Amino acid sequence: MTRIDDPDDGRLGDYRALTDLALRTRFEQPNGLFIAEGHQVIGRALRAGYRMRSMLIDAKRADQLAHLAEGAPCYTAGPDVLESVTGFHVHRGALASFHRRELPAPSELLTTVKRLVVLEGINNHTNIGAIFRVAAGLGFDGVLLAPDCADPLYRRSVRVSMGEVFAVPYAYLDPWPGGLHQVREAGFTLHGLSPSRGAIDIGKVSAAERERPALMFGAEGPGLTAAALDACDRTVVIPMHAGVDSLNVAAATAVACWELSQPAPR
Repeated sequence: MTRIDDPDDGRLGDYRALTDLALRTRFEQPNGLFIAEGHQVIGRALRAGYRMRSMLIDAKRADQLAHLAEGAPCYTAGPDVLESVTGFHVHRGALASFHRRELPAPSELLTTVKRLVVLEGINNHTNIGAIFRVAAGLGFDGVLLAPDCADPLYRRSVRVSMGEVFAVPYAYLDPWPGGLHQVREAGFTLHGLSPSRGAIDIGKVSAAERERPALMFGAEGPGLTAAALDACDRTVVIPMHAGVDSLNVAAATAVACWELSQPAPR
């Protein structure tokens, strides 16, 4: 362990201004790193095989957490230095910087998963993290992202997912939406979640169309684009009550994934 008392120390560059989304977006992906927060998430990243670059720990918890570094540089600092560097109070006591891994090609992903979540325009990191946790928990074993979706390995996404972004393989599909034909050609039934275009109750989807489902969700507000809907085999909807228009996209993902994980329609 190395104690650092100067917030401008260059060794802490990976952790600088973690609350500045624009800066982190320009910095993390081009430099091939991501940040995990809290010992549980750090442990899950390690178990998933990600290689640690360094670790930064609250000095008061160093003896409890330093073993997670596994040979990577391990820095400790007081709470004032941590907050000055990161831009927030590090109440979970530990941060770690990890190397990213090369993502699979969409064609590779589509040959290795049975149930798929497809996302278009989901640029809220909290929703991305929640959707990955839902996918993992409800048996959907792959996520396909449009290029305009938020980064699943951004710190907030990782935290909200409770590290499930490490467990569910994902890929970016480009061109979008032109490449969606690959989903259908791989044997999936592509279901677009939308109240438009004669959508049917998702509970009435046939048993055959539940065998290899691909559920596609759009951004809250605009929903799926017309071009994405054109690529779908079917449009489905979650029945709503009391005049409520729709659910939050993460909640809708949970309901839809649960429904299509059942072997037969209601």
